[in-house]
Amino acid sequence: MRGAELHLPLGRASGDGDPVVVTPASAGWALCGLRVVQLGPGEVRRLSTGADEVAVLPLSGGGLVVQTDERTVELEGRRSVFARVTDWAYVPMGSDLTLRSTEGCELAIASARATRRLEPTYVAASEVEVEVRGAGHATRQVANFLTPEAFGGADKLICCEVLTPDGNWSSYPPHKHDDTEGSPVWNEEIYYFRIGRVGTLDYAPEGYGVHRTYTHDESIDATVTVRDGDVFLVPRGYHGPCVAAPGYPMYYLNVMAGPAPGRLFAFADDPPHAWIRSTWDATDPDPRCPLTTAEGPTWRR
Repeated sequence: MRGAELHLPLGRASGDGDPVVVTPASAGWALCGLRVVQLGPGEVRRLSTGADEVAVLPLSGGGLVVQTDERTVELEGRRSVFARVTDWAYVPMGSDLTLRSTEGCELAIASARATRRLEPTYVAASEVEVEVRGAGHATRQVANFLTPEAFGGADKLICCEVLTPDGNWSSYPPHKHDDTEGSPVWNEEIYYFRIGRVGTLDYAPEGYGVHRTYTHDESIDATVTVRDGDVFLVPRGYHGPCVAAPGYPMYYLNVMAGPAPGRLFAFADDPPHAWIRSTWDATDPDPRCPLTTAEGPTWRR
């Protein structure tokens, strides 16, 4: 695979009137999915989670009301993914889901096939752990809103958000979590990209970055230009880096799930590049990170 099957530029993964619809069937795997929904002002959308558990994550726009048979919550959301860390909602399998927004809202629905029905949950933005990972030009911010250590109320689904300052590298060193020797766990993974512009909270359709996924046997060898709204599917192999071009900070939502019992967020670095991680102890993190918190963008304070 040279990338054409795995890289889904904006519009290629659209379906049902939504800009992004990735299902296990369309991705060619077993568990992971992602839908991006754009609600107009006053619009109501009804969905069924079926066999999936889902995370409802506001991306941009006004407040969002999330209603199931068991619970109704209102998510404050954010102007854009570069504006702040957001609150979010977990909705279990077998739920009828109603979404509505008075002002209009764009949201992500990350999903995974589940084996247990758990409790619907609301998580405030202030409760989302923000981690600064890496050092130097490999510094990035990770919002661990649905990683196993941060949220224990899911069956299979693992998610996090990564913000990379312009000019920096993230998902680095390259790492894998697949069905090949040396992997501690096998997780399918979706990358959903948004590209910003330095000094603003806006999205930049002219902006871009770079993503790489590869295997040592070269059955996958993809180095692609990613733009605002693109998706990249990682069925296996080493992935990284994700490089944010100067002037254009990069966001991506990672959606993961695997067949092993429970949820394990683990990986193995590509051995030739694993030494880079050891240099971080002697290198200062990029002072621009974190770029955002639940209170808003740090550069505006």
